[in-house]
Amino acid sequence: MAGRSLRAARHHLSPLFSLGARRPSSTAAQQRSTGDECGPEDPRNEPRHPLSERTLELKASKLEEQVRDLTEQYRKALADSENVRRRTQKFVEDAKLFGIQSFCKDLVEVADILEKTTESAAREAEPRDPKPTLKKICEGLSLIEAKLQSVFAKHGLQKMNPVGGKYDPYDHEIVCHVPAEGMQPGTVALVTQDGYKLHGRTIRHAHVGVAVESQE
Repeated sequence: MAGRSLRAARHHLSPLFSLGARRPSSTAAQQRSTGDECGPEDPRNEPRHPLSERTLELKASKLEEQVRDLTEQYRKALADSENVRRRTQKFVEDAKLFGIQSFCKDLVEVADILEKTTESAAREAEPRDPKPTLKKICEGLSLIEAKLQSVFAKHGLQKMNPVGGKYDPYDHEIVCHVPAEGMQPGTVALVTQDGYKLHGRTIRHAHVGVAVESQE
């Protein structure tokens, strides 16, 4: 009788025992939960160490030096560009002014011939000649010569007038020496061929005779 009652009690209590065996204890669960929470932290969440003040100062000094170098290079580039612009502008201006230099050199030879012809006609013309033809020709030649010199001046071409002035090797070419009678030695006493300048630049030297001290 007692054995039958014990077996019945075990039959009714066996589901409870099996349920208790399957459910983990609350203490173990808490320990596992606590263990998970205390696990290693994500290294990405760790705060980074800031750079030292000395390192920042060195980087700032290096950057300032680079800025100074770049600024100096920029200034040099600007200066070089300005020099190139000025040289180019001067070249263009000179080309405009002196592009007719060769033409002017040929024209002054024509002016020489005209001047000599006018002087020769003036010597040949006699004041009492009943036929004023030669005189009129001489006057016409003089007018042409004056007009030609006016055109020269209009375009920047001018005849030198060195007589009485100091000898200048950049403008004059010595062809003879003459005694310095009433003139300072080294001054231009006579001109055998006129010199010309185009906008202040000598395109043909004047052939001159320079005064020197007399040798007794």
